[in-house]
Amino acid sequence: QVQLVETGGGLVQAGGSLTLSCVASGRTFSWSAMGWFRQAPGKEREFVASISWNGGSTYYADSVKGRFTISRTKAKNTVYLQINSLKPEDTAVYYCAAGSTWYSPGEGDFGSWGQGTQVTVSS
Repeated sequence: QVQLVETGGGLVQAGGSLTLSCVASGRTFSWSAMGWFRQAPGKEREFVASISWNGGSTYYADSVKGRFTISRTKAKNTVYLQINSLKPEDTAVYYCAAGSTWYSPGEGDFGSWGQGTQVTVSS
């Protein structure tokens, strides 16, 4: 029902910053949360951050706490991931997803996924 498109990826040096965007369209009323996942080369997809549909609550993986910030616009159709102090291990394809819960979610809590955007961090 919902279509998700991620943008904002690119090549940056370690210590730099990026902001990823995810635009949602279609029938989004049934979703209560948005999230970001990432998949590094040779690794399984892992959870990064999530936010409630109204933007009032957030949850982060331990590996990104203090460096990543998830937010969304007042219009509620765009979700952002601000990434600071980038590390080479942050290199991955980042995916936006729409799901049913924002608190400590897993992949099974998200039913719609974007195509992903590549983030590459050089050392």
